[in-house]
Amino acid sequence: MAIAAPSLPDQSGRLAVVTGANSGIGYVTARELARHGAHVVLACRSPARGEAALERLRAEVPGARAELRALDLADLGSVRRFAGGWDHDRLDLLVNNAGVAMVPFARTADGFESQFGTNHLGTFALTGLLMPPLLASADPRVVTVSSEGQRFARFDRANLNAERRYRAGSAYLQSKRANLYFAVELQRRADAAGLGLRSMAVAPGLTRSNVLTGGANLARGRAYRTLSRALVRLAFRPTPEGAKTSLYAATVPGLPGGSYVVPDGSFQLRGEPTLRDRERAIEDSATAEWLWAYSQELTGVDYPLRRRGRTEPERARRTS
Repeated sequence: MAIAAPSLPDQSGRLAVVTGANSGIGYVTARELARHGAHVVLACRSPARGEAALERLRAEVPGARAELRALDLADLGSVRRFAGGWDHDRLDLLVNNAGVAMVPFARTADGFESQFGTNHLGTFALTGLLMPPLLASADPRVVTVSSEGQRFARFDRANLNAERRYRAGSAYLQSKRANLYFAVELQRRADAAGLGLRSMAVAPGLTRSNVLTGGANLARGRAYRTLSRALVRLAFRPTPEGAKTSLYAATVPGLPGGSYVVPDGSFQLRGEPTLRDRERAIEDSATAEWLWAYSQELTGVDYPLRRRGRTEPERARRTS
């Protein structure tokens, strides 16, 4: 059964980047922003899949203002090239959607465990490097896609980068917890600096996409692929439903910075967008601050956030 397009406020005049926009929630998010008037940049790892997505979007939304740019969050060089090549005068909205899920063990181009490196460190670096054009916007907003599963993460500071062992499920949940820590800490720092930037996090709920079956998971055996596709088809809801929380966080006027938007159904697995403020990661500012300093150390990206009347304090040293 077809799902009706979400009803969004007019987005005319907004300039948006959506990472991982060639498929799944990212594609729907980009398409609906464009449908409602935004100029959308599809930031995609694969040129071929990105071109196909751009053609599809333009066919589904005639007259859409959309463009494609290369971005691989698993390669900090690619992240720096994307940000360094930004040639618009501002950026109004960044949707940190791209990620990988429960993939076999691998390292990124920079030597990080692939899920932590892609889902968190790539997102952290991209957002920091795009901070100048974001702060040039009159109303900048950053939306980071976490997961309802982050509630079950055992956040092990000493094993975030698979220093001791690797379990695909645990590494994924840790990376999604890191996404929530990051989104909330970004808001704390923006508030402390007196900036108007708003940072949101979202959980999409169980959603049909290729995150379990595509990318590195293509290398898994036939049995895994068959079972995963059957599970996604039978138990997960259509992609436009999963994109609702991202679109809500990206477009609702007056939404407070630091909001965590989740489905309102049982266990945050399905339902309409609602705000949730009682989460361990939201309340644990000490771990969020530690992760921020650790992420700066690993990526070499310092955020140009300045407190009113004085420079940002010296970056904290990594502690465990």
